[in-house]
Amino acid sequence: MQMTYEQRLKLLYQLCQTTASGQQATLDEASAAAALEDTDLEEATHYLASLLTFQAIQSAGRHPADELQSDFDMLGVYQCFALLIYAFLWMPLTQSGQTPDYARAQVTIAKTLFDGLAPELLAELIESGRHKFQLIAEAEAEHWQTYRENLDKVTISYMIARTDDDSPHDAEEVVPLFAQLLSQLCEAFTAD
Repeated sequence: MQMTYEQRLKLLYQLCQTTASGQQATLDEASAAAALEDTDLEEATHYLASLLTFQAIQSAGRHPADELQSDFDMLGVYQCFALLIYAFLWMPLTQSGQTPDYARAQVTIAKTLFDGLAPELLAELIESGRHKFQLIAEAEAEHWQTYRENLDKVTISYMIARTDDDSPHDAEEVVPLFAQLLSQLCEAFTAD
């Protein structure tokens, strides 16, 4: 099935929501059942960035509830990671003139990932994640450029794995790559 990037992004969102609700659907069923034209791109990218970050945290064997008590700054790393995924999901949409809303994204993602956190801690976490995101986005060091490229590739690989029956990989093979990249980010900010 030939799709635009926007259609593929909306389909990925629909497939992930279907899976999260405990149902299974083929690509054709999801495409037919989903009103892709009614899907809000901001909502879809917020959801996907949060979901992929959550899966990466789980796959990496990390424990945010413990880190809340022992290493609060690590939650800011998770927030940063989610914002990076959001940016890479949104980047192809900028070619058609669509602009991401980072302010809205960082709040929505933080509320999704850290539901129940006190407002003052949530605000601190959002600021920490935004600061780390800016550092990485603006970094010219080769290792950060390589990191951004790798996260972009893994994000797009996941999308293709979930939305293309002919993909050489399946999504379960790609999630551990997100975990590796998250672990690298955690190590980088632990080393500082």
